Amino acid sequence: MERFDIAIIGTGPAGLEAAITAKVRNKTVLLLGNKGSSDKVSKAHTIQNYLGLPNVSGEDMSKAFLAHATSMGIEITEDKVNAVYSMGKYFAIQCHSGDYEASSVIVAAGMTTMKPFPGEMEFLGRGVSYCATCDAALYKGKTAIIIAYSAADEEEAEFLAERAQKVYYLPQYEYAGNLGGNIEVTCDVKPDSIAYTEGRAYLATDKDTYTADGIFILREQIAPSQLVPGLQMDGNHIGVDRSMATNIKGLFACGDITGAPYQYIKAAGEGNVAALSAVSYLNELKKATE
Repeated sequence: MERFDIAIIGTGPAGLEAAITAKVRNKTVLLLGNKGSSDKVSKAHTIQNYLGLPNVSGEDMSKAFLAHATSMGIEITEDKVNAVYSMGKYFAIQCHSGDYEASSVIVAAGMTTMKPFPGEMEFLGRGVSYCATCDAALYKGKTAIIIAYSAADEEEAEFLAERAQKVYYLPQYEYAGNLGGNIEVTCDVKPDSIAYTEGRAYLATDKDTYTADGIFILREQIAPSQLVPGLQMDGNHIGVDRSMATNIKGLFACGDITGAPYQYIKAAGEGNVAALSAVSYLNELKKATE
């Protein structure tokens, strides 16, 4: 498996700037995220405080960011990250479409406003999962519940349904799909809490309680504390020092995920610092092996 120098999670201002800086320093980069950059940026009306881009619309700023990255030969790998594991001198990155390795990681995934359901964290890995395609093989002949937040999740439901006996699909978005067969779609249902006992998972909603062998929650983003085991948090944000280093050696974070102010120019600046710090870390690794 190819091992990248730096893996960057997130394609907003922080992630793209980190990728550009790493590329300038001749490092191999794995950039994971949305090829359309950040919705937060592209949907902004007007940004007035970004140096060199006065009164720019969010859409134009997003295009400028992506054009800069493209001109540097940076490619975006559109995949959803489920977990990042420190393996000592490198990191294993588990995604929906496969696994990757990198010598260092920069988390620039932005902030998620979604709070975990009661019971979600307690039963994560024991009846609750964030990736239906990853764990589909475990559900042969079984029943599963999917809480979905995007039409893109319908593909995961179909993949899981090929193995599972039955799939309950609860879309938390405006559903216009045509899932059928052993997939039972129920719209306008709001999950409340999760329980797991004696090998059965229970999802309480505002209308009914669903019972299955397991529950999949397919959010666009995962809480940082669950994304990286052992990661030190500062409230709802990742704890970092001025070099954007976390408590895990070789792992850095930047942008909104590190805390206020939630400004594009601050995020880009932190992305630059995080990349430079990752480069310094890689140089230390190289010296240690010489």
